[in-house]
Amino acid sequence: MTGAVVTFGELLLRLTPPGARLMVQADSLDLVVGGAEANVAAALASLGHDVRFVGLVSDNALGDRACASLGSAHVDTRFLSRGPGRMGLYFMEAGSGLRPSAITYDRAGSAFAGADPAAIDFAGALAGARLLHTGGITPALGPGGVALARAAQEAAIISGVPICFDGNYRAQLWDAWDSDPRAILTELVAQATILIGNHRDISLLLEKPFSGDGADRRREAAEAAFAAFPRLEIIASTARHLVTSDHHRLSTRIDLRSTAYQTPEIDVTGIVDRIGTGDAFAAGVVHQWLERGDARAIAEAGLALTALKHSIAGDMCLLGRAALEGFSASSGDVRR
Repeated sequence: MTGAVVTFGELLLRLTPPGARLMVQADSLDLVVGGAEANVAAALASLGHDVRFVGLVSDNALGDRACASLGSAHVDTRFLSRGPGRMGLYFMEAGSGLRPSAITYDRAGSAFAGADPAAIDFAGALAGARLLHTGGITPALGPGGVALARAAQEAAIISGVPICFDGNYRAQLWDAWDSDPRAILTELVAQATILIGNHRDISLLLEKPFSGDGADRRREAAEAAFAAFPRLEIIASTARHLVTSDHHRLSTRIDLRSTAYQTPEIDVTGIVDRIGTGDAFAAGVVHQWLERGDARAIAEAGLALTALKHSIAGDMCLLGRAALEGFSASSGDVRR
């Protein structure tokens, strides 16, 4: 099959003190462009897929910087609208040792959050597309974000384009307004073919606890989600155990309606940047779904890309197919 993957969400600017400093120590801030759906777009484009990003950014120099970052990653930005207002920001203090990283959002009143859905050409972006990738961060921004999320999904349904939805639950954003995340996310997940989310996300959606532990609990949650959401075909999830801020243990899992596959756990050490690793996982899942991979192939691609992203500074994973296909959990030797 041919056709573009379309990703929809808010482009953000990330500001970080250099050298794992605290914000109170900072005399300067490093700037990178990110945002969950933009990170997925950049990763998929780096793997050779045709990718379009649809959304809206500020009509100013900061918006220019955001657009240039996506363009340099070979993402099609023709459907990225411009409008008055500010760019959404977030500040990150990078963790070290036993000190975790910390994020502070500064997104209220951004040009994207206040955008009129009619200002975004969803229909044009989705023409001939193979998949829409979006997620739970946009509706968490407030009533305007909910309207944008609904408009994107309605356009995909009209165009006959399947939806990949990444739960990406952000408590700080949902708690900032009089929200009902369960009801809103349930409505949006009901339209999805692929769900990026684990048993905790499903428990929130269904208001139901799941018994057992490990793989059994994840399968119980998956079967409940498949029963509740008839459109759903794939549930993709990760498990992360933290040893220190730069040593994590990771595994990934794919649940289909009839089967499942969970990878062995691997050690990820010497972590450079954890931000965007979940988006790299989503990109690995979508990549193998586009390639018609089975549950094992999808899980292993997700694991490889998320593990590799831990070694890359910034929000985006910009590795090509050779790096993905040559991934080994036990080798960091130089390639010659």
